[in-house]
Amino acid sequence: MPRTALLVSGALLAALLPLSAAAHAADDPAPLPVDRFEGEVPFASQPADGIFTWGSDTDDPPALRLAGRADAPEGAKVLTGTYDISGYGGFTHDFAADRPAHDWSAHQGIRFWWDGRDNGRKIAFEIKDGGANGEASELWTASFTDDFTGWKQIRIPFTDFAYRTDYQPVGGIDHVLGLTQMWGYAVTLPAGTKGDFAMDDVELYGKADQTLRASVGTDAPVHPVGPGGTAEVRVTLATTGDRPVDEPVTVAYRTEGGTATAGRDYTPVEGTLTFPAGTASGTSRTIEVPTLRDKAPAPAKTIPLKLTVTGAQAPAETPQIVVDAHGLPYLNSKLPVRKRVADLLSRMSLAEKAGQMTQAERGAVGGGADIATYALGSLLSGGGSVPTPNTPEAWAKMIDGFQLRARSTRFQIPLVYGVDAVHGHNNLAGATIMPHNTGLGATRDPQLAEETGEVTAAEVRATGIPWDFAPCLCVSRDERWGRAYESFGEDPALVQSMETVIQGLQGRPDGRDLSRNDKVLATAKHFAGDGGTAYGSSTTGTYTIDQGVTTVTRRQLEDIHLAPYKTAVERGIGSVMPSYSSLDIVGDGKGAVKMHARGDMINGVLKDRMGFGGFVISDWNAIDQLPGDHAAHVRTAVNAGVDMMMVPYTYQDFTSTLADEVKAGRISERRIDDAVSRILTQKFRLGLFEHPYADTSGAAAIGSPAHRAVARRAAAESQVLLKNSGNVLPLRKSEKVYVAGSNADDLGNQTGGWTLTWQGGSGTHTRGTTILQGMREAGGDVTYSKDASAPTDGYDAGVVVVGETPYAEGVGDVGNGHSLQLSAADQAAVDKVCAAMRCAVLIVSGRPQLIGDRLGGIDALVASWLPGTEGEGVADVLYGERPFTGQLPVTWPRSEAQLPINVGDTSYDPRFPYGWGLTTLTGVPRGGTATLRALGAAATAAERRGDARAGRELVTKARLLVQQEIGDRMTHAAAKPFADADHLLLTGRYGRAVEKLTEAYRAV
Repeated sequence: MPRTALLVSGALLAALLPLSAAAHAADDPAPLPVDRFEGEVPFASQPADGIFTWGSDTDDPPALRLAGRADAPEGAKVLTGTYDISGYGGFTHDFAADRPAHDWSAHQGIRFWWDGRDNGRKIAFEIKDGGANGEASELWTASFTDDFTGWKQIRIPFTDFAYRTDYQPVGGIDHVLGLTQMWGYAVTLPAGTKGDFAMDDVELYGKADQTLRASVGTDAPVHPVGPGGTAEVRVTLATTGDRPVDEPVTVAYRTEGGTATAGRDYTPVEGTLTFPAGTASGTSRTIEVPTLRDKAPAPAKTIPLKLTVTGAQAPAETPQIVVDAHGLPYLNSKLPVRKRVADLLSRMSLAEKAGQMTQAERGAVGGGADIATYALGSLLSGGGSVPTPNTPEAWAKMIDGFQLRARSTRFQIPLVYGVDAVHGHNNLAGATIMPHNTGLGATRDPQLAEETGEVTAAEVRATGIPWDFAPCLCVSRDERWGRAYESFGEDPALVQSMETVIQGLQGRPDGRDLSRNDKVLATAKHFAGDGGTAYGSSTTGTYTIDQGVTTVTRRQLEDIHLAPYKTAVERGIGSVMPSYSSLDIVGDGKGAVKMHARGDMINGVLKDRMGFGGFVISDWNAIDQLPGDHAAHVRTAVNAGVDMMMVPYTYQDFTSTLADEVKAGRISERRIDDAVSRILTQKFRLGLFEHPYADTSGAAAIGSPAHRAVARRAAAESQVLLKNSGNVLPLRKSEKVYVAGSNADDLGNQTGGWTLTWQGGSGTHTRGTTILQGMREAGGDVTYSKDASAPTDGYDAGVVVVGETPYAEGVGDVGNGHSLQLSAADQAAVDKVCAAMRCAVLIVSGRPQLIGDRLGGIDALVASWLPGTEGEGVADVLYGERPFTGQLPVTWPRSEAQLPINVGDTSYDPRFPYGWGLTTLTGVPRGGTATLRALGAAATAAERRGDARAGRELVTKARLLVQQEIGDRMTHAAAKPFADADHLLLTGRYGRAVEKLTEAYRAV
């Protein structure tokens, strides 16, 4: 139908309308063209203003053109196209990114003409709101159905658009359709069949619906108040664009329902608030709800304040006034914790106990209403699950909001919020990121490990988080494992020595420091044997080793995998997390059993034999890997001794299933009470009942110079000098140094996985200093060419920084898209630089990399591990500000065929043995067997008198002497006793350690 005919019809229709309706239509703003498709908007893409196509593969984008049509609803041309989409495809009009966004807020909606094919297919129409540009904006979607023939004008009011939950290119801006910063629209065409379409005249129409741009909100969903106090609920009018409202807004309110009793617990209120036309956005009114004094002890009681709004959007939920619990023994901080726990437990219902045993993901609970509905005991942030913006203030505000929700429960039991802060507060942008555990193991410095724990705890607690899922006490026995870097090393004695980090996190073993604002509850993970899984045993997706099977004798289990947990329990660890992996103990007849199902290990060994008094938290959805249906998963894990279940998105099912299993007698009430008692004990120790909200007084220290100084020292001490022919290192600042390699100037690569996101990522995503920047800041004369393509003439030395890109558990397994080989680009950079000049190669990685026959052409080789955000620490040892003192925490193999290879193996012929680490210290001891004999006698004497410090120093002198003698002549006969010596040192057998080193010396 021609546009002129439509206009005539519209005029006739207007004449037939009542006068008021016609007048209303006359008040509407004139339609605002968006696209006329006459050629005024080109086919182009960001940052230009233009129309472009897209699709899931090369065949899916539609073919578009501007075609002349006699029946065009507007003008002479229309947008037409053909498509054959297998996945998804469509087209977009993005407005120019170098000009201001458009303001659509004066209009009711968007309309356009569509040439119908009557195919019954749904077509999605999307608009782009807020953000930096069309491709970094919030997406809001609506749709229409092509169930007509010929031209039809499609009208979509802005009120019909819904926020997309399946995809957002920037993860969401503010979840509000503001309409004041619009960046364009997109059309998604039907998939699965060939088709064609025609479209014309996209424009904005009508007068804005005030309820779209005006809303009424309250200052909080929950308003706790002591008995006798007056709750003040602030009601605020807000508008998009901060424009005054055109029409009045009324808010009728009344107290009604809830668990409180009117006249006994509070004085009921009722009335109406009015925001007249012209009221400015941000205007507030206050509703007061007086409560009555009550001397009798009582749990918390709720008073819903029901609001009925006219002329604006109402609040998403009814605000609750809560009369705080009072007078009950568990609230008395002077009572012993065990009495407080017993009192509270005696009052709780089964549903409330089930809630305490449940942990949900923050993203699953939305605004948090389910916290009270399900009486949830805990929330977590999975890797990369962060507030927007990702700042300390936003973290504290988010967690305080969740804690506020818990105040509306009967007993106001606070949440315990947990994160994986495995090498600093690694979810927080700008936090201090430490070397991963393998690097800390290389430092052989328990005091430094404790200091890193102190910094981590202080930064985590300052954002309102009282619980850290760290440290990982795995003993990594195969470097093909994608979590190898989370281990302090392959020797349980080394892992045990570094468990000082627990005191850094928690404070004193008796738990008395947990309530401090710079301490957190720590978690020993993953119990037990996760580092011993056999390559190829994983049954999880494409993983090759993670979550696989650990097959050991009872003695191997005790000596290697359980030993670190015994130490952790002695150090007062507050929580323990079982492993995803399975345990197969040779000869016990059970076969491979998932650790979350092994009651003999969790109840029997951990809790009963070791005397662990904290609580056991499952891993992420780990119970879903157990045999049977969901009820069997719950029953098996709880009866095995798991106290709290991490069920991120299925918490509703878990709580109801747990209660059903108890009612059916398949889980005993005694077991439930034990689990809840353990959880409540830690909550009381953390001081959460007295101080549930964030104490942000320490937030200013997050990422501070003092904290970064600890990380810098850790990075320096973690550097392991494997080879140093001709004393290439340390460099002199007067030398001209050529720097190359993929990891020289990449903060993401040097921080590794579990940094801002679960798997981590290359590039700059937080604050820190790369190794290259550190060298420059040290005053070095440095030229950088990432791929070594710049001329190499005229340099005194080269530094090639190579290695891995980030990964984490499972995804990072060798054979799952990863290998132990350097990339082709890294190999080329090493070859070019080392052929042209004296060179040092730094390997930034979470595990040893195979360097094959390149070692002969490399003058100096450094295992840099994953040093964290402080690249200056690496520069410190490169330029001699600090000496190289690190030692290998794992064996460095010659080839992948040798794996697994570990200290203590009968057949042991590595490239570099466990414990190896050259030094640039001056005054390295010299001598031969006579010197070693004297050192051995002195070490034995130190051992007898219990002088650990002297014993360690004597063994270190012997090690340095032996390393000088071995040089590049490492053999099987020397490697095995050399590695054994370090294990003996860590277990306090200093005399025997020197004997082993003497054996290695003689074998050269």
